[in-house]
Amino acid sequence: MTERWFEDFQAGDEIRSPGKTLTEAEMIDFAFTYDPQPFHMDKVAAEGHMYGGLIAPGWMLGAIAFRLFMMTNPWGESSLGSPGVDALRWLRPVRAGDTLSVLVTVTEVRPSRSKPHMGLVHLDWQLQTQDGETAMTMKSIQMLKKRPV
Repeated sequence: MTERWFEDFQAGDEIRSPGKTLTEAEMIDFAFTYDPQPFHMDKVAAEGHMYGGLIAPGWMLGAIAFRLFMMTNPWGESSLGSPGVDALRWLRPVRAGDTLSVLVTVTEVRPSRSKPHMGLVHLDWQLQTQDGETAMTMKSIQMLKKRPV
């Protein structure tokens, strides 16, 4: 596995994922389990809703974005986790048949002030459709190990 350490990242770096096409069955299954709102899992009810049909649950989009990003193996095993996500926004409905990919941009890189063995990498996320439209954005911070000496 390729290791990328904290020192290997710099502001402006971009990582683009492969794409994934959503199916109606995946959307309904996720909604049934985690977000049982009619416009996510009931075709008839969704037709009469403001979205005019089934849309993917936002929380599903976040999970997909993370999985797509991790498929790029952005840091191998140097990850120490994340303290969380900020500014999560769902900007447009995503429907069955849409192909999603994620573009993640490094916005800041700084050593930890309290833990000398690690650094923090700030990330801006854009989940995009096959048409290049942004469906979701978020910001996160990743804690990464520093390169061993």
